[in-house]
Amino acid sequence: MAIEPVKDTDPTIGRLVADVSKDISTLVSKEIDLAKSELKVSVKAGGIGVALFVVAGFLGVLAIIMLSVAIAYFINWNGDGLALHWAFLIVFGLYVLIAAVLAMVGVSKVKQVGPPEKAIEQGRRIPQALKGKA
Repeated sequence: MAIEPVKDTDPTIGRLVADVSKDISTLVSKEIDLAKSELKVSVKAGGIGVALFVVAGFLGVLAIIMLSVAIAYFINWNGDGLALHWAFLIVFGLYVLIAAVLAMVGVSKVKQVGPPEKAIEQGRRIPQALKGKA
């Protein structure tokens, strides 16, 4: 078998190394972009969950301070309804129930936050691709 002479159109080793370097750089850049896009979705879900926690706490405090007295006196109805202490306990229980529901929704939103699975999986494939095992 005879060795063929190098043609002018054949890429040089330097050119091949430069192409591989460029391709690896592009691959890493695209992997970073993929991870960023996945994290944006997760961060959004986490932000909604945190916002619901804040709303639950804020509503709980405002409701207890501002509305408890008015509703309790409405339940008491100038002494013709329930005793005033029972009226206050009913109002308190109602606000605790509302805050618990909001907190549960917030927990479910926070649990939706996860790692960028697609980027991790593709990142695991890079060493095989570099070895030519695609």
